[in-house]
Amino acid sequence: MLDRLSALENRYCLPSYAGGVIIGVAICFFGAATNTMAGWLYVLCGTMLALLIIGAVLPGRSLRPLQVQRLPIAAVHAGDEMVVQLNVKNTGKHLASLLECWDLVPSVLALPQKESIEAIAPDSHYRWTYVLPTSVRGVYRWQDVQLRTGAPFGLFWSRRGRSAGAKAIVYPRVYNLSRCPIVDTIGRDDNINLQSNSRYQNATEGVTRTLRAYRYGDPTRLIHWRSSARLGEFRVRELEVITGGQEIIICLDTSSPWDREEFERAVIAAATLYFYASRCQLNVQLWTAETGLIHGNGAVLETLAAIEPLETANPLSLPVLPVIWLTQSLASLEDLPDGSRWLYFSNAESKSVTFLKTRHLCGLTIDGSESLQSQLQKPLD
Repeated sequence: MLDRLSALENRYCLPSYAGGVIIGVAICFFGAATNTMAGWLYVLCGTMLALLIIGAVLPGRSLRPLQVQRLPIAAVHAGDEMVVQLNVKNTGKHLASLLECWDLVPSVLALPQKESIEAIAPDSHYRWTYVLPTSVRGVYRWQDVQLRTGAPFGLFWSRRGRSAGAKAIVYPRVYNLSRCPIVDTIGRDDNINLQSNSRYQNATEGVTRTLRAYRYGDPTRLIHWRSSARLGEFRVRELEVITGGQEIIICLDTSSPWDREEFERAVIAAATLYFYASRCQLNVQLWTAETGLIHGNGAVLETLAAIEPLETANPLSLPVLPVIWLTQSLASLEDLPDGSRWLYFSNAESKSVTFLKTRHLCGLTIDGSESLQSQLQKPLD
């Protein structure tokens, strides 16, 4: 029944309480006039019917020239407030008054938002700004904005929908860490200089960066004899010194089943580790089974905002480099490349992970009852 009344209001109009009372009185006057044949009763009944007809037609007409435009919504982190702005423009030649504007926000984000507008002059607009609290990450989309009015008499309500697409991105929280052993220690055993200063002193071949004048103490093996003979003075080769650093790859195991709360903590941990490594000026990337390797603050945050477990039909293979693996599946830990680190999100049914010590894989077991921020700064298991 409510759906039918709502459809009637959206397509045509729906009587208000006052309109329903006047309809009932008009019917009573018409019945009395029929029985008594009194002319004044017919006049009263006709006046009421005319008032009802005008009150039913005008609300829909007043909504017709109204347009709604939505401004882009800036992305925020979970826990911050999101600002939403809409412009309601009156393109008609008459004043639009006594309006209700409803923004049909998804229920998982908030309840539908309402704004009362007293009047909008012709060829002008009304800026509606409201704030939404955010608690859960995600990418939220909605389309409809509804305009409702009972003007001018308040006897009938008319509602019309307007398309104003919205895309709101709520990023996961990012903790500010003072230290993070799981990032600081990855690749420490394997991180070497491919060509150190001692190798440079003993080198006779390599990539020549430039030639310079001979200085006292330079090894004679670096003298470039052909250039020296042409220029009439000793010229010494400077070799390119190449250094190698460990690439940080943060991998979120999205192809395994997860507890919902633990998955949200894993997403927050992935974002926190990524930005910690980025602040340390490391070459860091994010990997998921659906997207593969991605980098860039905006791309990583948007990926983590939209990601869900078990949504990948054909998961991509894991990189062969040492990684930081975030998972709730013990079986997935057995196939990690040597030198990797792991974050295991335990639950009530968690098993032991001591078998990993035989492969010298260090990591952290994350307890859901403790603070995630403090656990990410603990020494490795």
